[in-house]
Amino acid sequence: MAVAPSSRFAGPADLHMHSNHSDGTQSPAEVVRQAHAHGVRTLALTDHDRTTGWDEAAEASVALGMTFIPGMELSAKHEWRSVHVLGYLFDPLDADLVAETDRIRGDRIGRAERIVRSIGRDYDLDWEDVLAQTTLDATVGRPHIADALIARGIVRDRTEAFDGILHPREGYYEPHYAPDPLTAVRLITGAGGVPIIAHPVTAGRDRMMPVPFIERLIDAGLGGFEIDHRENTEAGKRTLHAIAASHDLIVTGSSDYHGAGKPNLPGENTTSDEMVERLIERATGSTPRYP
Repeated sequence: MAVAPSSRFAGPADLHMHSNHSDGTQSPAEVVRQAHAHGVRTLALTDHDRTTGWDEAAEASVALGMTFIPGMELSAKHEWRSVHVLGYLFDPLDADLVAETDRIRGDRIGRAERIVRSIGRDYDLDWEDVLAQTTLDATVGRPHIADALIARGIVRDRTEAFDGILHPREGYYEPHYAPDPLTAVRLITGAGGVPIIAHPVTAGRDRMMPVPFIERLIDAGLGGFEIDHRENTEAGKRTLHAIAASHDLIVTGSSDYHGAGKPNLPGENTTSDEMVERLIERATGSTPRYP
């Protein structure tokens, strides 16, 4: 059902951006400034498994006449697949969601330490090198290990790190805890938010979740899919558009901006005003910050 766009926000809207509170390289305020410089006028900060950047990003957005949509990218896992569930406009103090994100972040730290110990047997790298690449509130992960490898002069950039030392074939990879996507969807909806599967159809054999499982996610409250994303395949996009149309789901597009951590640029993919409005109308956990 079509929803008339609100006059309270303006596009273009980029609903997937990361700061140095997770694996981006810029502060929340700088992420907002970069988004504004690239023409974005409504944005969501979606750091991994945390919401600590919301206030700074909201203040910077309002100061620039932009609308801020509170968000997060919640880690999940289906069988061998890493699945990221974007949550929008949920209650950041919801006890169940906070407990789960605390567990995810805690396990990520232990996992990162195990990876660094393994790498340190073969390369001049230790845990202090990794901590030097993080902020106080950051969710420590493999991108920070990559940055430490760069700082040590072992690799040139994150791409070389992930194609080499941090690739699973090199033997340093360690698994980490993540809930299944059904749990992730239920946690976000339980906190009054809207869950959207991030980049669901990236390249690789069987990377897309089976359609019957996607149907279960929809029944559990899944709001839609992030379809316009540089890593999604064209064939996968067509499949998701058909599923979204048959279930009247929300369809988003975004950059997945990480600052210098990825080549993605703010606003390279955007979400229509109608779909932004549907997100806002559906959510009950928190509200946008309008200019």
